[in-house]
Amino acid sequence: MAQTGGRETENGIAQVAEGWSLSRLTRPCRLNGANGIRTGADGRIYVAQVAGSRVSAVDPDSGDITAVSGIGGGITAPDDLVFDDEGNLYCTEITKNRVSVLAPNGTSRILAGNIDTANPITFHQGRLIVGELTLNARIMELDRNGGAPKVLLENIPMVNAFDVGPDGKLYFPAQGANEIWRIGLDGGEPEVVTKDLGVPDSVKFHPDGYIVSTQVYSGQVLKIDPRTGEKELLADIGPGLDNVTFVNGRTFVSHITGSIHEITAPGVVKPLVEKGLQWPLGLALAEDGTLFVADGGFTYTLTPGDEIELVGHLFSQGFPGWVRDVVSDGPGSWIVTTAVGNLARWNPAAQESEVLASGYDLLMGVARTPKGAVVFTQGDPGRVLLLDGGEVSELATGLAVPTCIAVAPDGTVYVSETDAGRVVRITGGRAETVIDGLGQPEGLAVQGGKLYVIDVKAKALIQTDLSGAGRRVLASGLPVGAPEGLIAPRLGAIGVFCGPMWTITGLAVGPDGTAYIAGNGEGSVLALKPA
Repeated sequence: MAQTGGRETENGIAQVAEGWSLSRLTRPCRLNGANGIRTGADGRIYVAQVAGSRVSAVDPDSGDITAVSGIGGGITAPDDLVFDDEGNLYCTEITKNRVSVLAPNGTSRILAGNIDTANPITFHQGRLIVGELTLNARIMELDRNGGAPKVLLENIPMVNAFDVGPDGKLYFPAQGANEIWRIGLDGGEPEVVTKDLGVPDSVKFHPDGYIVSTQVYSGQVLKIDPRTGEKELLADIGPGLDNVTFVNGRTFVSHITGSIHEITAPGVVKPLVEKGLQWPLGLALAEDGTLFVADGGFTYTLTPGDEIELVGHLFSQGFPGWVRDVVSDGPGSWIVTTAVGNLARWNPAAQESEVLASGYDLLMGVARTPKGAVVFTQGDPGRVLLLDGGEVSELATGLAVPTCIAVAPDGTVYVSETDAGRVVRITGGRAETVIDGLGQPEGLAVQGGKLYVIDVKAKALIQTDLSGAGRRVLASGLPVGAPEGLIAPRLGAIGVFCGPMWTITGLAVGPDGTAYIAGNGEGSVLALKPA
């Protein structure tokens, strides 16, 4: 199957310094996640991608992907989407609490705001209907001319992707109740269609008149009779399913991690777009060589010679929350920073997590000191913090978005001060410049007397000694960050479920000098090895 790339960062082969080699440990992910999907008049599948602030169109036969709206294209963190009869594309921007519209000529505008955690949207006979993914959600009809919305129903436990059925009623997941409900398009009391599901997050009507519903928790796709509520299993693809669309009677489902599968027969699926990593974010090595990969709502491990393995996700027991960065805490245990503002210990095998510190905004990087204490950064306000003996103290403040952090064998703490374009060391409560003149320093590591930093803007991995001298570019043209000339937006929160989704570009360096790089421009993990 001939396929073109889907992300805008389609870097060629990176350039590496003499004596080094670069390889991918995981394949790139062609979509930057896959959330709402909708079939366009041209027969292509349009995909909303929260993680990448992108809308793409996928050919259902070839798998070719074309950018519709990318970073800087006017749509931020789209979660669901729908066309009207004139070809206007309406997108719910879940982190912006609004709906924007992309006209056929490529111009965009905000249609409506003040929609808390805006998520599902549909269009039916001239009517544009939107819902909220909140614990006390509303379903509203929007005025496409910008007038006040009309509330059709409120106090719903988390509305997600919905559709109008052949009977003219709106069918929707009441996700918090684990049920599917329906109402008339003029409102009224809801009716329960079916219950005891796997946490439904989409309801779409197949052209033959039955419901197809994805279950985000169980990973099942269900066929449901809207008259009786009876259920049949169509497929089991795994937790994290998101949405459904149909192309000439063919059924396609999306997965948060970036895949789209076609269900060709009950129990039979084939990938149109393979799943992968949405970002990835923080990386950490354990003593046995296991590499932990933080990817927001999903976490993975890579062991030498094996495939990447999913070890925890937002829907698994004990998951600590949307994971940003990580450091090893002994066999099978990791310490992570999360977008819910917690520093936590996470044991994937035991499905247990323990909060070590909480109540912070924008926790970013984390590392361990030689004596076993934990150092971590807060992006805004910019602080470096120390957890020792159960007590948190402040090592430095007033930094311009400190992100990644590393500790030398003598206990010296190094920090990427991203918005200041420098790497600093923390001494006596002050930040002293070690490396300056960088565009966007993030990933940071200390190994073998050397300091390593990823400059995301320059798309380069730089090595110096611990004083910042002897600067050397080990690799350039890396698939990290936004496409050349663009700035990736710092995404906001998703309601009460996830704090701001600011990203980091992770880096880990092993004892043999191999540098592991979070290739978040293409959704891969790379290894740069010395000869």
